[in-house]
Amino acid sequence: MPRPPFVSAVIAAAGKSRRFGEDKLLAPLGGVSVLARTLSAFQSSPHINEIILVCSEGREDEFIALGAVSGITKLTRVVAGGYTRTDSVKNGVFAASKKAGLIAVHDGARPLVAERVISAAVEKARRYHAAVPAVKVKATIKRVAHGYVDETLDREELYEAQTPQVFEANLLKAALTAGGSGTDEASLVEKIGATVHISEGSYRNIKITTRDDLLAAEAFLGADE
Repeated sequence: MPRPPFVSAVIAAAGKSRRFGEDKLLAPLGGVSVLARTLSAFQSSPHINEIILVCSEGREDEFIALGAVSGITKLTRVVAGGYTRTDSVKNGVFAASKKAGLIAVHDGARPLVAERVISAAVEKARRYHAAVPAVKVKATIKRVAHGYVDETLDREELYEAQTPQVFEANLLKAALTAGGSGTDEASLVEKIGATVHISEGSYRNIKITTRDDLLAAEAFLGADE
């Protein structure tokens, strides 16, 4: 049986939280900060060998301390982010161990990621080089132009992409250095011609963007208790 690859997790936590109104990553969620919950999920995963945390420039010491207090022993580097998400992720990816065969990129504001979502993405990327957790879109989606409906899209073909998005390390590095930008890493990998496979996502793996999202996350936590 082939040896499991060394997997580095890059946690993107350099956002400005403009829509939330304060640093959402430090907001309490069930008595623990959002970011601490996110880091703990990867700390607990047997598939993850190291964690690189990307934060806003000047906050490195603060986040190193948060990792220590939270018992995140897999945290090997805390690096400053860049001007865009792509710049920030690139900084984290190139700070990963040279041993990394796969790199998982995850939003720091997705604290409810389950181990089955992490493991499914890692296993799919191990087989196919690139994997994105996703769930089917539930709502009816309409394309709008100039204030009126231009087209109603077939939701059977629509999926909502989540994280962690996992890639063969050299493939992701090539995509990040090819230029251009995207709303996620998969879009960059797609641009260089690689095929991205879908892995199992979860409707609970929400991204905390607004206070309503935090309330939803608290409800999910309460349902598990």
